[in-house]
Amino acid sequence: MSTIDTSPEALSTATAPPPRDEAVTTRATPATVAWVTSADHKVIGRMLVGTALTVLAATAVVGVVLGVERIDGGGTLLDPGAMPQLFTAFRIGLIYGGLLPLVLGIGVGIVPLQLGARALAFPRLAAAGFWTWLGGLALVVIALAGNGGPLGGDGDMVDLFLTGHGVLVIGLAAVAISLATTVLTTRAPGMRLERVPFFSWSVLVTALGLVLLLPVVLGALIYLYVDHRNGRALFGGNAGISSWLGFAWTQPTTYLFALPVIGLLAEVAPVTFAKRTPMRGVAYAGLGLVGIAALAGVSQRHHLVGWDGGLGDKLQDVVVWAFFLLLPVLGVLLVTAVVGLVAKPTRGERPNIGAPIVFAFLGTELVVAGMLAGALTNIVDLGLGGTVFEEAALVLVVYGGVLGALGALAYWTPTWTGYTVPSAPAIGLAGLGLIATALAAGPYLVAGFADQPAGAAVYDYGGPSGLWNVLVTAGHALMALTVFAFVGLVVKAVTGRSEPAAADPWRGHTLEWATTAPAPVENFVEPPTVRSPEPVYDLRATPDHGAVEEQDR
Repeated sequence: MSTIDTSPEALSTATAPPPRDEAVTTRATPATVAWVTSADHKVIGRMLVGTALTVLAATAVVGVVLGVERIDGGGTLLDPGAMPQLFTAFRIGLIYGGLLPLVLGIGVGIVPLQLGARALAFPRLAAAGFWTWLGGLALVVIALAGNGGPLGGDGDMVDLFLTGHGVLVIGLAAVAISLATTVLTTRAPGMRLERVPFFSWSVLVTALGLVLLLPVVLGALIYLYVDHRNGRALFGGNAGISSWLGFAWTQPTTYLFALPVIGLLAEVAPVTFAKRTPMRGVAYAGLGLVGIAALAGVSQRHHLVGWDGGLGDKLQDVVVWAFFLLLPVLGVLLVTAVVGLVAKPTRGERPNIGAPIVFAFLGTELVVAGMLAGALTNIVDLGLGGTVFEEAALVLVVYGGVLGALGALAYWTPTWTGYTVPSAPAIGLAGLGLIATALAAGPYLVAGFADQPAGAAVYDYGGPSGLWNVLVTAGHALMALTVFAFVGLVVKAVTGRSEPAAADPWRGHTLEWATTAPAPVENFVEPPTVRSPEPVYDLRATPDHGAVEEQDR
């Protein structure tokens, strides 16, 4: 039972039409001001998603610039002093400017609907978190452009970089707190935790992980700032930023940010195959295991394993390495095993293969590939640390997460806007995104074994190094094109150039499909009551389910 939607009477009052004077005032409010000041979770989610997609496309362009600079190994096109800032911009743009706010934005927009809640818990906190994140991101960009950041030559800009990064982290933490509280306290009557939809469950694990992780990142930033302002003796000043913050910019911490993509796959697979999900507890456990990545970040260490030392030391290193880097992989495998049971073909039935399941499947597979690459990076004897192999693992995780997020947008755009994204061109973009990720990451998996250094444009090794870097450059360019094209596809759909969507175009299983398309401001006219993990599926099977049936009418 919700602790915010405390009674049907309260909901009826909350969803009543506004007084005439208030309605007139609302109509007179400019649309931009209404968006900026809105506490509607769907508006906040769209602002996060739209900004994150813009940052992702811009970051892919930065990847193109870095790729061009690294083609011949001479590093002659750009000022060598600007390279550390560009590499930092690329990494932070992928993680904290793109993937993380993107999945949080989708969660903000969808989770209350899935839970049967009329609002997000602490919506003003989430809105403030968005603006705080955006302001911090702007400060980071200004600082990097002014020669701040790791190895930056301008002391004031280095201070601004650390400050902006801290502000950015605070904003994301605010959004995470709002999401975690929503899942824990605003569920519809009858929705116990074991009935929470898989996507909302994955968002809960991600949000709780961020509540643990982001304060640690903020603490490290504060230490670095104080040290940089006062002697730079303890943490290495600008030269020590990457080493002390590296845990927050690489694997396995990034696995936590891609976790909602795994939840999306578990969410859309039973809808695609029109079946109930068996062994839900196994899928919940799998999503929880991926959340172990938060603990890896909290530990602030790169968990390495090697063959030096005694047997006891080796076993200890292997156990810790496997715990932080392989258990998340096991979690994904558990989820995909449950999805495999759902996808088992049934005689006489044809699955409804659409863009969401294609995006979710491809994104999940790329994330798993990035996880395995991240585990290999931390095996000392392979000599992959400090090479572009680690960058390839990061790109696999982030771009895989982005593909999954695009699938989520294709799936839930009808709920947000009332229009459906055309499936055929969206599936084509999923394939283009797969090719882009393979090109942007695959060659560096090879070049890492050839010892091409990370974060550097000057290198020398045997083999077709120019070819590898040309392919990587093309991959980032194709990913920017994929994001731009998908956004254009959505804009074309929601501007009325496609047919309005039905209230339940996918024949979904969860509560977001029990309201209108688009969902009203308060989400539900009447409070839904949940009697199983698939209440809307139940409605179609036995149309006598009270509140949910009322919503469908």
